[in-house]
Amino acid sequence: MPLTPATSTSLWRYPAALAIVAASSGAAEILYRVTENTRLSMVFLAGVLVTAFLFGSGPAYFAAAAAFLVYNFYLVEPRFTFSFEAEDAATLAVFLAVAMLTGHLTGRIRDEAKRTAARARATQVLLDATRDFSASDDEAVVRERLARRLGEAARGKAIVRDAEGTSRDGGPGRAAVMEAFALARAGRLATTRAEGWALRPLWADGDPQGVAAWRSDADQVLGPDEHALLDILVDTAAAAIARARLAAAKTDAETRARTETLRNALLSSVSHDLRTPLAAIMASASSLQEFGETFTPEVRNDLAATIQEEAVRLDAFVANLLNMTRLEAGALAAQRIAFSVPEVVERTLSRHGGGSGRRVSFGAPGDLPEAVGDPVLFEQALGNVVENALRYAAPGRPVEVSARVAADRLEVEVRDEGAGVAEPDLERIFEKFFRAADAARRPGAGLGLSITRGLMEGMGGRVSARNRADGVAGLAVTMTLPVAA
Repeated sequence: MPLTPATSTSLWRYPAALAIVAASSGAAEILYRVTENTRLSMVFLAGVLVTAFLFGSGPAYFAAAAAFLVYNFYLVEPRFTFSFEAEDAATLAVFLAVAMLTGHLTGRIRDEAKRTAARARATQVLLDATRDFSASDDEAVVRERLARRLGEAARGKAIVRDAEGTSRDGGPGRAAVMEAFALARAGRLATTRAEGWALRPLWADGDPQGVAAWRSDADQVLGPDEHALLDILVDTAAAAIARARLAAAKTDAETRARTETLRNALLSSVSHDLRTPLAAIMASASSLQEFGETFTPEVRNDLAATIQEEAVRLDAFVANLLNMTRLEAGALAAQRIAFSVPEVVERTLSRHGGGSGRRVSFGAPGDLPEAVGDPVLFEQALGNVVENALRYAAPGRPVEVSARVAADRLEVEVRDEGAGVAEPDLERIFEKFFRAADAARRPGAGLGLSITRGLMEGMGGRVSARNRADGVAGLAVTMTLPVAA
């Protein structure tokens, strides 16, 4: 029978055991010459124990038999013969039994220690691999890490193919891969061999996630525990890939559900915010058209003012929708020029500060420097903040707008006298579609402050909110831009 790599690598232990017995014999011969005592069986037992510890039970039995023969030949009278007296038979029998037993026990302890160490290494490898696989939800990353882990465990080369069995790294042919898939579909998930490679499908939830193939280097021999470790690594990676797919599907479903919810909220709010000014415009225009000649000049002027105010409101709302679309598409083109903040504020307040009970004041120092930004976008952003303040301010209470310089920044602050905002919601009011608890009863889509933040950040500015700390209930929104040099 030809020698396999496994048997050829284990046979060297027996000559090594014989060498240890020879060394024991030399030590026994030296002790005999020094002491002239033939009771030196412990020297040979020590050699048997060393052999069992180093090489296992098989070589230990071989060493025990060799030590028995050497002990009989050299030290049992008459010496240098294999004959012995009857009274020495018990001594030799006990020696052989003790040598066999101690070799067996020591070898078992050694083999068990090796198995325990191998199990510990396998457990550590599995723990590291599990952490490695679970650290990413990307299938390609999991496959790459599996190939690396398999190559290390197999002490050779490994590749991992996708569910179609395709690969650019060589390895077994497609026919072998398809055969492994067919066996797995038939309920026989096992490691097969083809073209010098070991193949195991990555199988989870009844579907192929791919196939792993590995082969050891020519001088490496794997034991049963190592083969089992390779199979477990593949199955663990298959579960990780299935988990990654489920996580991706879950994220996609949540995204679609969230998008649908936002779309419904937007459509509901947009329809309300568009229909309200349109209804006012249509009612005022139709009244002027049908009964204009019978109305007094004051009524006609009031209807015309209503049409203009609602048209401005409608224009601002459409501009907000367009800005939101540009912000989400990353297509917002903001200028960075110096402009006069008081002029933009006055123009904004003239558009948003009219109407009964809508009192808005503005104060700024006379030497206020110019700011750097986009005046058109800043006007839209400020208009959203002012409109928000007017909507939530207490009836008849004023809205105050002020401008000042703080370090190298120019700040425009809008303060109202309303209910304010709960501290945990101060940052969330700038999120799209978010509305505070007391805002649900008022019209609006929850887009204004979100668009304001996007516009301010697009031109290099910032916006923040805080509750007023001057003894007056209400909200203060601060918009900041760089000061022109």
